[in-house]
Amino acid sequence: MTRPPTAAQRRVIEAADPVTGRLRGTEAQLAQLVRRGLAFRHPRPPHDHFLTPTGHRVRETVEEAPAQPAAPATEVFAAHIGGTEEPAATGPARVREVHSAWQGLLELRRMTNPDGATDRPCGWERGHLVQAAALALEAAGHPPEAGGVPGYRVRATPQPEAVAVHAQDAGALRACAITLESAGWQTGEYTEPRTRARYLLASPRRV
Repeated sequence: MTRPPTAAQRRVIEAADPVTGRLRGTEAQLAQLVRRGLAFRHPRPPHDHFLTPTGHRVRETVEEAPAQPAAPATEVFAAHIGGTEEPAATGPARVREVHSAWQGLLELRRMTNPDGATDRPCGWERGHLVQAAALALEAAGHPPEAGGVPGYRVRATPQPEAVAVHAQDAGALRACAITLESAGWQTGEYTEPRTRARYLLASPRRV
């Protein structure tokens, strides 16, 4: 079982920036948080430390009930792809998780694209098309379809490097297209032959 943070570690976590998760503390405290998966050290100077999505969840626990043990640091962030029967997670904690994940993805683009570009997808996104497209949509504030609430759905397709994006109406579909294009994807609108429903076919832009 994962041990809860010490009192000193809880104070460091609680004092983190509420949006970016930037941390202040001694090198020993920050190193301990990194080892426990609650923080990461930015690879670029000045090598600041930031909360991971799990660290943000622990921070929420610290704020609401400081005396209670923190949740185990085992969950991995996943963007909402839509189409679930259960309501999608919302609220300040989720907003911070999505913001942190999107900023991390932009940093990954900068570090792995040959020219350091952040305006087009990187190799990781090409290998995780559904999650990458869903993260771009969720980070821009689009609601996923979940629990009876209309929204977007992102699904894999037989075509290489392409996902299908569905939305409740033409306006929402066009808004999704604008968001994806601004995030470095190319999109086209098509009609499903059987249902006649309109959908987007989206692919990561290469140049």
